[in-house]
This record gives sequence, C-alpha cells and structure tokens, in this order.
Amino acid sequence: MTGAAQPDLVLDPSTRAHGSLNLPGSKSISNRVLLLAALSVGSTDIHGLLDSDDTRVMLQALSGLGIGVGRRKNGVVTVTSPGRFRILQANLFLGNAGTAFRPLTAALAFAGGDYQLSGVPRMHERPIGDLVDALRGLGADIDYLGERGFPPLRIKPAMAEGDSVEVNGSVSSQFLTALLLAGPMLALQTGQDLRITVVGTLISKPYIDITTNLMAKFGVQVQRQTDATGRLVFVIPKDIRYQSPGTIHVEADASSASYFMALGLIGQGPITIRGVGADSIQGDMAFAKTIEQMGGRLEMAPDAVTVSGVSVANGARLKAFDEDFNLIPDAAMTAAVLAIYADGPCTLRNIGSWRVKETDRIHAMATELAKLGARVDSGEDWLTVYPIESGRWRAASIHTYDDHRIAMCFSLAAFGPVPVSIQDPGCVAKTFPDYFSVYSQVVS
Repeated sequence: MTGAAQPDLVLDPSTRAHGSLNLPGSKSISNRVLLLAALSVGSTDIHGLLDSDDTRVMLQALSGLGIGVGRRKNGVVTVTSPGRFRILQANLFLGNAGTAFRPLTAALAFAGGDYQLSGVPRMHERPIGDLVDALRGLGADIDYLGERGFPPLRIKPAMAEGDSVEVNGSVSSQFLTALLLAGPMLALQTGQDLRITVVGTLISKPYIDITTNLMAKFGVQVQRQTDATGRLVFVIPKDIRYQSPGTIHVEADASSASYFMALGLIGQGPITIRGVGADSIQGDMAFAKTIEQMGGRLEMAPDAVTVSGVSVANGARLKAFDEDFNLIPDAAMTAAVLAIYADGPCTLRNIGSWRVKETDRIHAMATELAKLGARVDSGEDWLTVYPIESGRWRAASIHTYDDHRIAMCFSLAAFGPVPVSIQDPGCVAKTFPDYFSVYSQVVS
C-alpha cells in the first residue's frame, strides 16, 4: 500500500528523549467517523482527521460510492451524504485497512448494490468469515472470491431480515464494530430492534466503547444487556437514523502516543504529548499504567500527558511485568520492546489477536527481538521477552513486514549500545506518515 520500499533507516545509539509534540488523529476514530458521516443525513465537518494510507482508502471508497468528500485548506474534511450510498455498483480497493474493510462490508451488505471489495495480499489473509456468517444470518448475499473465510468479497443486493444475530468476539472486535455501525440501517429495513449477541470472549473491548461513543455523537444510542446465559448483547433501536452532528473533532491517536510515552520512560524525558489525555475515549491510554508500573512518572491533563523516566542508556533498568494485554493489543507491542530494558523477564498474555493483524505479530516480534540479542519464548497467545544483558546486544536490521507498528516500536531499540536499522521505514504511512521526523525531533 505504501508503494516502493524506502531505503533502510539507520538509528544510531541514543541517550536522551525530551520535548513536546502534537500527535496525528486516531486511525480508529477517523475511519469510524468517516463511515458514520457517510451514513448520516447532512454535511459533517471533521477536524483533526488522520491523513494516512488507511484513511485515504476509506475516503476513496466513500467517494467511489457517491458520497461527497471535500478538504479545505485548514485540513477540515467535509463529508456530505443523503444517508445512503448513491452508487450501487463499484469495485473497491481497501489496501490493508481492517478499519475500512470490515465496517464497509457490513454497511454495503444491505445497501442494495453489487460491490466487490479487495485489498493487498495480506488483507486477503486476514479472516472475515465470522462477520460474513453473521451478515448472511441477517439475509446478506456475500460470496468469497478466493479462499473461504477471507477477502476478497462480492456483495450482491439483499434486504435485511430478522431481529437478532450472533457474532464471534474472539478473533477481532472489528466484526462487532462493523455490525454495530451498520445496525441502524438494518433495523430501519426490518422495522425491528436489532439484537447483536457476542459469542465467546470479546477481545479489545475498548474499541467497542469507541464505536458506541461515536454512534451516540451521530444520534444512535446503543443499549448493552446480558442474556440469560451471561452473554453480552447490544441492542440497536428501530426507527432511528444517523444524523450529522455538524462538526466533530478527532482526538489524537492513543496507540501512537504509546511510542512517545515509552521514549519518555527510557530516555529520561520529560516528553509532553498533546492531543490525547485523561479525557480520551481510546482504551490504549491505559498503556499509561504500564509506563508507571515499569518506573515512569506521569502527569495527565484532559488532552495531554507528560512522561519522565530513567536513562537506560546509562544502565538503568525498568521494572519487569507479567500482564494481560487483551484490551490494548496495539500498545502491547510497545511494551514488548521495552522489555529488553527490564530487570527481569516480561510476559505479555492474551495477545492472540496479534496473529491476524497486518502480519503475524507474535512471530514477527519474537524474530526481530532475537536479532537484537534477546531471548524470546512464545506461544499461541503469549510472548515472554528476557532483557538483553550488557555485552549481548547485536546491531540488527529490523524487517518490518509492511507493518507500521513493527517499524515504530522498534525505534525504541535505539537506546541500546548498537545501531538499529529499520527496513522500509515508509510503512509507517499506514497511520503516522511523519513518525520518524517527529521521533528525530525529541531523540538525541
């Protein structure tokens, strides 16, 4: 998606990180807001929208579906819609953007058109069968154009039927998010409240909180219940359409904040991150607790956070951890790299969702950390990283697997005593195109 690979970026050993920065908008919020605006009647001015590969493919898709999209000189993006997709036949390329592919699949399933959705090869390896099964249970007509259970897909005209559906919550929270975002369309078609029951353990729960919070801003209140067996049930009321709030602001990306919180921890700091703080609706702000547990000092404001820490370049050690990271799998990758500076082995548990992300992140993290000299043990849904002792560090060239988070979190390894090379650093364009420029402004 990012085009031709860029030359390797060599990061020489660093000793200090301090300063302040403004973060780009949240990817998760940005793509949800774009789709909500497209499904709403009226015009929505979106402030702070992330400009990245993932949002560009969503914008291109919406434009290709007949939704009005405009960008002003001040960066505000305006989405204008009659509350439905005007174009009823389209081939949409969605790169490797799960936050675009999964929700659009649900939104288009009952839009009355004939659509094909495809992406990069890795997107075609990321499962979507649980979502397709749920949509078919509601009357959708969806075919797999390749391997069963995976993109690409063809969606044919269909009308929603029924008032309840079950969805597996244990593979990706994006399946539930997709059904929630499309839910008001389905309830309007059937004239009945829609009940979505989660089967299995729901992972990445904070991302569902983002979804329902944003739906409320567009006029739809989702009810949460539990059924007789204790399963989580979401109820979307009938006869309620999305309505544009007129203006909406996208807060900064909390997952991206994790890298700079980590830099403040290992590079003494202080580093002040503006755009996200105590008032954030993003679950990844919980990573601040990990920073504190490892020895960091935090000052939290409503829309900013300042982190100070220790000097690992001068031999200081972080406190080891053994934690369940099911709720914050993206920020957990940052913790995995911090573990090489700890005072003992660190274990990340309940991270099975890493297997179906932009790459198999458990395999990738274990492989690349080992290149630096770390001992790493791993299983289906866990990873244990042993700190790198003095004299065992090795200069390494980090393969990034076209995964933005691999590139960004391994920049933290530059606080060891050897150079670290980041292959294809341009892959950060997926969510944070200017990452290494911002990084260089606070690291010395």
